[in-house]
Amino acid sequence: MSLSDDLRNELAAIAPRSDCDRLAELSGLFHAAGSVHLQGRGRVAVHLDVANPAVARRAFSLLRDFGVTSEIRTYRQHAFERATRYQLHVAGDDRALQVLYEAGVLTQRLAPLEHPPRRVVARACCRAAYLRGALLGGGSLTGPRAPHLELRSASLGGAEFISEVAGREGAALAVLDRGRHAVAYAKGTESIADVLVAAGASDAVLAFQESAVMALTRARANRLANADHANLVRASRAAHAQLRAVEQLRQNGELADLARPLREIADLRVRHPTLSLRELALKCRPPATKAAVHRRLRKLQRLAEP
Repeated sequence: MSLSDDLRNELAAIAPRSDCDRLAELSGLFHAAGSVHLQGRGRVAVHLDVANPAVARRAFSLLRDFGVTSEIRTYRQHAFERATRYQLHVAGDDRALQVLYEAGVLTQRLAPLEHPPRRVVARACCRAAYLRGALLGGGSLTGPRAPHLELRSASLGGAEFISEVAGREGAALAVLDRGRHAVAYAKGTESIADVLVAAGASDAVLAFQESAVMALTRARANRLANADHANLVRASRAAHAQLRAVEQLRQNGELADLARPLREIADLRVRHPTLSLRELALKCRPPATKAAVHRRLRKLQRLAEP
């Protein structure tokens, strides 16, 4: 299951405490994923289109709490592996239109609003509920590499309103106009956590931060492993070149005429081909430094050159 689905499932399980929270959450849902359909003779119908069954059930339950009748339908997308999507159809009867007006989805003349009036998000609990609805209807979360959270809106004004609501709860969201729609988004673990906390998704915050820590740990372990492997490869190649130099000097009859420190390090390298320079230095009599061993081996290689 994706991070987005985990987030939606957690948010859909949070029970609103009051009618104002229910209205604010409905507002966020319909502004993020709703559409208004004109049916002629002054009648309208409102549809909510979501990707998660828990979100569809949550919207159905919120509407039912206000006495609004709705119907959940499913269909398959033509793209994206023909994923199943869920549509909530709300008939435009008087009760439904009144609730959608109170939620700031429609005006009294049944025109869709770009974003709800300030009264819908006047209280802190209502702002949290609105963010929750916006995440349920149009939110996506990816990570832990390149963590990214975005809340989709049909218009730039709607995305700016989401950013403003989040800002009042201490969470920063940037806004981007993508032409056919706009998004309010956050990048980075801490910025994303602020938004999720504001919406009440504490479990998602912990899971997301844990994933980020695990990814960072794995990346660091991989870097160290790669560095160790590279060091081993370099040391192995260097030792192989040193052994060839010693063998060449022996074949030329020059090894016995070398100074004692050079003969000693040549003998140690032949007897201990896998030891590091520091370990070879400790076997010298008297013990030498790593730099001294390196100089002696380099001199052997120069003497062996044609």
